[in-house]
Amino acid sequence: MTNPLLEFSGAPRFDIVTPEDVVPAISSLLEEARALVQSHAGETQAPSWDSFVVPLADMTDRLSRAWGVVRHLHSVLDLPPWREAYNAALPEVTRFFAEIGQNAALFARYKALAAQPDFASWPRARRKVVEDAVRDFRLSGAELPDADKPRFQAIQEELAGLSAKFSENLLDATNAWHEDFTDAATLAGLPADTIENARAVAEKAGVAGYRLTLQGPCVMAVLRQAEDRALRERVWRANAIRASEFSAEIGHPEWDNGPLIARILTLREEAARLLGYPNHASVSLVPKMAGSPQEVVEFLLDLARRARPSAERDLAELRAFAATDLGIPELQPWDIGYAAEKLRQARYDFSEEALRQYFPEHKVLEGLFGVVGRLYGVTIRPDTAPLWHPDVRYFTLERDGIAIGHFYLDPYARDTKRGGAWMDEARSLREKAGTRETPIAYLVCNASPPAAGKPALYSFDQVITLFHEAGHGLHHLLTRVAEPGVSGINGVEWDAVELPSQFMENFCWEWEVLSGMTAHAETGEPIPRALFDRMLAAKNFHAGLAMLRQVEFALFDMRLHSEFNPASDDVMSLLRKVRDEVAVIHPPAWQRFPNAFSHIFAGGYSAGYFSYHWAEVLSADAYSAFEEAAEKSGSVLDRATGERFMQEVLGVGGSRPALESFTAFRGRAPKPDALLRHHGMIPA
Repeated sequence: MTNPLLEFSGAPRFDIVTPEDVVPAISSLLEEARALVQSHAGETQAPSWDSFVVPLADMTDRLSRAWGVVRHLHSVLDLPPWREAYNAALPEVTRFFAEIGQNAALFARYKALAAQPDFASWPRARRKVVEDAVRDFRLSGAELPDADKPRFQAIQEELAGLSAKFSENLLDATNAWHEDFTDAATLAGLPADTIENARAVAEKAGVAGYRLTLQGPCVMAVLRQAEDRALRERVWRANAIRASEFSAEIGHPEWDNGPLIARILTLREEAARLLGYPNHASVSLVPKMAGSPQEVVEFLLDLARRARPSAERDLAELRAFAATDLGIPELQPWDIGYAAEKLRQARYDFSEEALRQYFPEHKVLEGLFGVVGRLYGVTIRPDTAPLWHPDVRYFTLERDGIAIGHFYLDPYARDTKRGGAWMDEARSLREKAGTRETPIAYLVCNASPPAAGKPALYSFDQVITLFHEAGHGLHHLLTRVAEPGVSGINGVEWDAVELPSQFMENFCWEWEVLSGMTAHAETGEPIPRALFDRMLAAKNFHAGLAMLRQVEFALFDMRLHSEFNPASDDVMSLLRKVRDEVAVIHPPAWQRFPNAFSHIFAGGYSAGYFSYHWAEVLSADAYSAFEEAAEKSGSVLDRATGERFMQEVLGVGGSRPALESFTAFRGRAPKPDALLRHHGMIPA
């Protein structure tokens, strides 16, 4: 039987692929790829697009698709056999791409393409592919002296392994903690479905009563709603020290990500200096919109300056409320979410739990698909494909009855799945040999699973997260560019890639959208307008605190990769300095936030976490075009504006600079006014 990882005619064969398939399939593809590379490297004739770029793209596409399945399963089905298979193949895959990046002969042929007399007349997408390739060869060490290339390659291989281990340690540490209860009174204040899930988790583990875990929905429910302050403290602390030296307390010192962080930073700095850059941040910014680490730092400090007065007011009122209304004279980190939720209820007369009752999953999806349909003229319908878990669903996008893309939705948290939410590609839009391969995306969230016999209910934050990831998915699925390397999200600057995702979040705050995507779990009634108005009034509740928190993370990331000396400096000391500079909330010294900061140590956001705010300037300004259209048409779901956004932003993918795409859509350069207005920091 053919190895299922070597079948490329349709969607991945999740129904039959096994961990035993990984090494044989990947080894076969690597052998085939190395033979092709050797052939092209020895070619003496002048390169052309069809003779050189296309065959290499076909080869890397096959390898990337097969490895993408393995990488995906490592993230969403992290059982020991899959973890072992992934880690067994990872070094060879990393080594191959490092070899490619340093292949001087291939680099010379790409430069020869760019130097051809007619290159300026090539289609824009093809020129961008070649230009990006030349840049990436340089960043991969192709111009290094031969004596330095083996060391640079070894660094890339070690970094890949360290990133994988970082994620595995965090998942293992997260899954290791639990607390069991036989008295339901201890869980007072928690939502009914959280309690039911705790009972189901305990039953699955073979214990009586209820089991709380560090799965995201459970942690959020406890910290926001548990009446038992001591319970909140225990959960907060367990979550705050995951994958740190404190793992030794539970007999697993090997889960400590501290040594991995030190090694990752050391290797990143060494690689940067080999390439001739002063630090890793300078390397990271080469393919981004931002020009320098200092430019990013100034951008972040400006946001912090604007947000700080609001954040200080937020914290002062929260402390006063906690002392007078909740009997908490000294507000601690494990009290903040709880006190904020109580204050929100008191001020705006609704609770997160009451709000959740209006967001059963089927209505949320109906609302999301309706927005997409009205904006872009597409239909989303359920479809069938092999799946990796019973919770997963598969959908097809159609325009005029023709399939243009597909996506998987894996919505719920579980113990074999890493935390957070993300979009990844299973297949890009490709045209070859007269055929068209439609794109396929993975949309992965960690929402609360349904309680027994009831629909899954989403918190409003989880609704926003779903819309966010759908925005990434639409960027990938609605592309019109079929050239490898710049199709969909490929080739888009990292600090602009969040534009489509953050843009989609705005629709969650529109009455014409929200009213149609709600139905109370008990009565089936849509959300009352009066409740929506209170939600809108509460939209910027503690927005200053939220913005400062994100600035803190981004500034820590940028300074860690531009000013930090791994040989002599201390990571936690740097974080304290950043907090002294921009934060108003200071957690205990024993908190180990960096040890769980997967974005920058295992998720590709190193010296790039600032992208969320950088892209939010673009997304808020882009959305303001829909607000302006609504003044004339009466609806933000304006088809003509949606068509322009699809044509000028989503559809062009990475075929041109993101700033050029934004300007083509908006008719001008971006302005920060809409971002500040959306956060309530300047008048509407």
